[in-house]
Amino acid sequence: MKFDELDSKMRVYETAHDYCVLPEVYMVARIDGRSFTRLTKEVHKFESPYDIRFRDYMVETVKHLMNCGFRVVYGYTQSDEISLMFHINEGAYGRKVRKYNSVLAGEASAKLSLLLGDVACFDCRISELPNPKAVVDYFRWRNEDAHRNALNSHCYWMLRKKGSSVKEATDFLSGMSVSDKNELLFKNGINFNEVPNWQKRGIGLYWEEYEKPCINPKTGSIATAQRRRIKADFDLPMKDEYSGFIEKFIFPCNQSE
Repeated sequence: MKFDELDSKMRVYETAHDYCVLPEVYMVARIDGRSFTRLTKEVHKFESPYDIRFRDYMVETVKHLMNCGFRVVYGYTQSDEISLMFHINEGAYGRKVRKYNSVLAGEASAKLSLLLGDVACFDCRISELPNPKAVVDYFRWRNEDAHRNALNSHCYWMLRKKGSSVKEATDFLSGMSVSDKNELLFKNGINFNEVPNWQKRGIGLYWEEYEKPCINPKTGSIATAQRRRIKADFDLPMKDEYSGFIEKFIFPCNQSE
């Protein structure tokens, strides 16, 4: 069998289950760390419940994903996960889901591994969202999940540092209300309201324009040029205010470029 015939025959097996996201459907990627509890708590022993070094590694990983060939208009990270909002007209790889999942997981894994100096692995899934409200709801969901995780993590690690075993801490917190968890922390010297916002709300990353000083090549005079850069926002709003914040990134996406 000639190579061209063999190539055509075998490629069918690779593409038989290809699925493409329809035009005008919003795409959001969620990229999650695999076995990160062991990696960050046992192997590298980052500070619990939160570590600024690991936070910064995740921020740099999001920046990398926003610069690796996709039209990402908003990135978000909390804990060991990343969410990316794509431009409504994003068309890379023909919008094939398998390509987004494999490329984004690979890029994130490679970047964090380089930063960490060790093997780190992510998986990826694509959410297909039918309208702007669903996009807002998605990021509202992750924002509020960050708040819940922060409260639980501070309670759990406070108990662990006071001598409780994994089972004892887990059992003690099981079924406890939000108000009771806040009270537990307060009685042990932690005011949850004063916990840094990046821990409770996650971190948002988005493009901003700025003026960069330059030299006019024709006149030699000092001038300014418009440039874009990624801003990392460590003080995101919450609840309805966050919904309004997310809308600012969605609606410009409806405009063709």
